[in-house]
Amino acid sequence: MKQFANISIHENGLYFEAEVTDSRDVRLLHFSPFPPVADKLEAEEVRRKFRIVEIQATGLNQDDHHGSKYTGTLPGYRLKYVTHHDGRNAHGRKLEIVMEDDGLVVTVHYQFFDQIPVVRAWTEVVNHSNSSIALEYISSFALTGIAKGGDTSWEHQGRLSVAHNTWHGEMQWRSHTMPELGLTRANNSSLKRLSYSTSGTWSSEGFIPMGCFENSAQGTALIWQIEHNGSWHWEISDAANQLYLQLSGPTENENHWWKKLAPGETFVAVPVGVGIVKGGFEQAVGQLTRYRRAIRRPNRDNERLPVIFNDYMNCLFADPTTEKIIPLVDASAKAGCEYYCIDAGWYTDGDWWDSVGLWEPSQQRFPGGLKEVTDYIRSKGMVPGLWLELEVMGIRCPLASQVSDDWFFVRHGERVIDHGRYQLDYRNPEVVKYADEVMDRLIGELGIGYIKMDYNINAGIGTEIDADSFGDGLLQHNRAYLQWLDNVFERYPELVIENCASGGMRMDYALLSRLSIQSSSDQTDYRKYAAIVAGAPAALTPEQCAVWSYPLRDGTEEEVIFNLVNCMLMRVHQSGHLAEISPNRFELIREGLEFYKKIRNELAVGLPFWPLGLPSYGDSWLSLGLRCESTAYLAVWRLESDEDTVELLLPELKHKTTAIRCGYPQRQDCDWHWDRESGKLTISMPSIHSARLFELLIEK
Repeated sequence: MKQFANISIHENGLYFEAEVTDSRDVRLLHFSPFPPVADKLEAEEVRRKFRIVEIQATGLNQDDHHGSKYTGTLPGYRLKYVTHHDGRNAHGRKLEIVMEDDGLVVTVHYQFFDQIPVVRAWTEVVNHSNSSIALEYISSFALTGIAKGGDTSWEHQGRLSVAHNTWHGEMQWRSHTMPELGLTRANNSSLKRLSYSTSGTWSSEGFIPMGCFENSAQGTALIWQIEHNGSWHWEISDAANQLYLQLSGPTENENHWWKKLAPGETFVAVPVGVGIVKGGFEQAVGQLTRYRRAIRRPNRDNERLPVIFNDYMNCLFADPTTEKIIPLVDASAKAGCEYYCIDAGWYTDGDWWDSVGLWEPSQQRFPGGLKEVTDYIRSKGMVPGLWLELEVMGIRCPLASQVSDDWFFVRHGERVIDHGRYQLDYRNPEVVKYADEVMDRLIGELGIGYIKMDYNINAGIGTEIDADSFGDGLLQHNRAYLQWLDNVFERYPELVIENCASGGMRMDYALLSRLSIQSSSDQTDYRKYAAIVAGAPAALTPEQCAVWSYPLRDGTEEEVIFNLVNCMLMRVHQSGHLAEISPNRFELIREGLEFYKKIRNELAVGLPFWPLGLPSYGDSWLSLGLRCESTAYLAVWRLESDEDTVELLLPELKHKTTAIRCGYPQRQDCDWHWDRESGKLTISMPSIHSARLFELLIEK
C-alpha cells in the first residue's frame, strides 16, 4: 500500500502535482493551466525521469548516459521525501517539499502570488552530515514533460523563444522549433541539449536570462526568468521521449562555480520565476509582467513615471561643463522634463575612463562648483541626477594603489583588469564603506535625487579571494552588491537609481526587483532603436524601460516624432541639443511630453501586445501596443517600406473599440480605418522612417 499521498495544488489557475512513491521518490508530474488527466506515463522508467530537483556533488556518480546534460545527478536521484509544508504568506500560497540523502537536506520552494499564474522557485540545501559535501550543480526549477499532451512527437509541437542581447542591439527575440535548433528525436534520450548560459558580471550579455516555450498541442506557453545578477544557466533536452526544462544559477561546467558545503552550512540557489498560461507568447508575457510588478520594490517612480533629461546621448557625450549645461537645463525644463541627469565626465578635467574612483567634481568643468549647477537644476523645478560607476575603479585612480588587493577581484594572484578598470568586491566591508561615503556625500552635499548607475566592464568568472571557486566568489559578490543596494534604499527610499551596463548588458530581475528604471540601449540611431524598444516589454515592465529620445540639431519634424514615439509607451529619457533646435521641432517635443504625462499613469498597469509579431532588425514595419484598463495605446513605425499602408489585426479589440485617434502627433497627416467587425486597423503613414502613436478607447 502506498504510504505517501501525492501533493496536489490548484492555485491562481495553476495545477501542480508531485508524486511521492512507496520508496519516497519525489517527481514533479504536472505543472499546467489544465487539470491533470489520466496519466499516460505509466511506465516507471518514464515517470522516474520527472525529477523535481537535480543536484550533482563531486565524487558521486552521474547515473545516466547524459553527455553535458544535468540528468541522472547524484545525490539528486537518491533524495527521499521527508515532509512538506503548504501554507500562506503575504504574497500568497507557499509550498515547501523537504527531501534528504545521507545527511543532506534539500528543500524545494514554490512561492505562489495571488491572482498570478507564475511561481517563484528556488532550492535550499543544508548539510547535516559530519563531512563536507562539494556541490557542482543545483537546479532552481526542474520540469519534465513541457511538450506533453499531443498525439505527435515534441518535434512538431514545441517552439522556443529567446531574447538575444548585445550592445546597441538589445532584446532581439527569435523563435524556433526544436529541430530548427538542432534538437531532434534521435533515440529515447539524446545527448544533445539546447543550452543557454552567461558567465560573468554582465548577466544579460548574449541573452536575456529568460525564455518561453509554446506547446501547440495543448495551446499553452511556459515562460521563465532567472532572477540573478551574475552567471546563470538553463537547458532544454529530452529524457525518455519527454522534453525537460532546468533552470539554475551558476554551475561548475558552464560558469566555474563550485561550492564546498561544510557541516552545518546552508546554500540557497538563485530564485527563478516560472509561469504557464493558456495561449501563446503574448499571454505569457502579460502574466510575467504582472509577476514582475508583484516582486518589485514598491516605489513612487514606477507609479509617477517622471520625464528624465540626460545630457549624454547625441548631446554632450560625456563632456559636461557649467556653460554647456545651463542652457540645456533651461530648455529641458521648458520642454516639460522633471529630472535632469548630468552624465559621465563631471568628475575629471580630461581623459577619465581608467582613472574613475574618487568621484570628486572637476573644478575646471564647474568653476563655481557642481553644487551651483545642481542648485540651478532645482531652481527650474527639476530633480538633479548624476552618472556613477561605483562597482569599478580605474587602474590609474590614485586610490587603487593605496588599498589592498582584497578590495578587488583577484584570479591567479593578480587583480582582474577589464577595459582599464578593476572590479570592486562588495563582500569587503571597506568597499561598502567607501561606496556608502560616495553616495552619502553626493546626496547630502549636492541634493542628488537620481543616480544613473552604469557598469561598463565584464569582470569575468569571479574571484579566488575567500571563495571555494571563482564562481563562488562571484556569486557571493553578486549577493553582497544586492544587499548594499537594499541598504541604500533603506537610507534613501525616494532615491531613483537607473540600472545601466553599457545599455542593457545587465538586465535581470535580481536588480530590477530593486531598481526602478533600466537603460534599454546605447543605440545612437533612432531608426534602429525602434526594433529594440518594440520588443522590450517582453524583457521588463514598460514603466521600468528607459528609452532615449534624442532629436538632432538640424533634423526633420518626422525625426522628432519618431524619437518620441520610440519612448512614449515606456520611460522617456529625453536628450539632444534642445536649446539649439528650431521652434517648430521644439514644440513637437513639448506636445509629445504633454501627451505622455496624460497617459503615463495608465502605462504603469498596461500589458503589451504585438499586432505584427515580435520585431526584428530589417522589418519594414513595426508595431507595439499596451492594453490598459479602458484604453489601448499603439505605436506604429514605418521603416524601409515601399508600401505606405499596413494592416494590423487586433482580434482582442474587435467589437470593443469605440473610437480611435492619433494621440501623437495630433496633426492630421496620416490616415487610418478601423473595421470593428473584423478587428482590422489599416494605417497609412506619410513617408519612410515615420512613426505615430494611436489611442484606442475600449468598451468595458
